[in-house]
Amino acid sequence: MLLRRIQPALRITLVVWLLTAVIYPLMLWGMGQLIFPAQANGSLLTDAQGTVIGSSLIGQPFQSDRYFWGRPSAIAYATDPADRQTGRSGNQHLGPTNPLLRDRIAAAAQQWQATGLSEISSDLLYSSASGLDPHISLAAAQAQIPRVAAARQRSPEAIATLLDCYRDRPVLGIIGGTGINVLQLNRALDRNDPAEGQTCPNR
Repeated sequence: MLLRRIQPALRITLVVWLLTAVIYPLMLWGMGQLIFPAQANGSLLTDAQGTVIGSSLIGQPFQSDRYFWGRPSAIAYATDPADRQTGRSGNQHLGPTNPLLRDRIAAAAQQWQATGLSEISSDLLYSSASGLDPHISLAAAQAQIPRVAAARQRSPEAIATLLDCYRDRPVLGIIGGTGINVLQLNRALDRNDPAEGQTCPNR
């Protein structure tokens, strides 16, 4: 009698589990692979040899003058060996009166001033909430053109053209900003895009 009473509940539980834990996830995975394969697999970026160098969704630390530099990251963009498998995100969440925040901003400002920047935009001094944001503002990227052009022995005009090629544009003219994805931009620099006199490369 007891078994007969619990059989309907067991059947319902099994059906709901199959729908929500098996069929629904498989359906979403299949749709993602079919319609948005790049995004579904992490928006990965590769070099000329096909080696994965990162994701367009996550920034990386750059220190060479040959590259554009991104925002400060309290977690170094999760590049610590302990973070590479699982990753982590977050910020130090220091308040405006915290002396640690003041010291960190002062150190970042001093580093940027050493590169020749006199006016430093706020996104080059403050980290994002996640510590992983790959974007900087257009003004922050434009301010770095002379340094990158000199290090790569390319004309500032060619670097400025590349900047315009990789500038995010608002969807429908109103949704989103006009930032620059630093990782994508530096990847294009290593490909020598665009060559002198060429228009925007195929992204």
